Amino acid sequence: MEHERQVLMPREKLLLAGPQELGVAELITVLLGSGVQGQPVHKAAQDLLELVQGDLAVLSSIPPLGMTEVQGIGRAKALQLSAALELGRRRQMTVPPNGSFIRSSVDVFERFAIRLSDLGHEEFWLVLLRRSNAIMAEVMVSKGGLTGTVADPKLIFSKALAMRAAGIIAVHNHPSGNVRPSRSDRELTKNLQWAGEMLDCPLLDHLIVSRNRYFSFADEGEL
Repeated sequence: MEHERQVLMPREKLLLAGPQELGVAELITVLLGSGVQGQPVHKAAQDLLELVQGDLAVLSSIPPLGMTEVQGIGRAKALQLSAALELGRRRQMTVPPNGSFIRSSVDVFERFAIRLSDLGHEEFWLVLLRRSNAIMAEVMVSKGGLTGTVADPKLIFSKALAMRAAGIIAVHNHPSGNVRPSRSDRELTKNLQWAGEMLDCPLLDHLIVSRNRYFSFADEGEL
């Protein structure tokens, strides 16, 4: 009976007080549902949090099979928890692009930090802008591995010109967390800057983002 009481308490609290009143371990307990023999569900939730030192961003980046290293979390529970974390991540990403404006590099970073910071691979995105700096679209150009992705200037500007963008901002992530530009990052930026000037569709900025920091070529005077 004691085991059942521990399992039901977070659910009852959620029902009566709402999710905002639950701690992180309690929310995970609700998602996991039930424990296994010798491992109550609340203990599995606590062990999982200890594994990531309480960092939800780290937890979100762990693949489901990695979660199964915790006693009491099997494949089905790991998939359930992984899906819930991804829903939360996508909820934070849900910002209507049309009608939003870019006023500074901070605006760009805030739009892409959640989207890109926890990925284990590089992605290269474009923000297509009107003359007023209103966002027309956000387009993923390429997806790569841990150490890089290929961004073809011809493909980039074919997308921009097809949508009649007045300007573009390039954004990509460094999974390592180091936002210092590589030599290839600088070369690509120069190529995009030159092509944009020729095509009357200027590159307004190029950001490299990680979880809590970013590098802006425009802010650093390199554009």
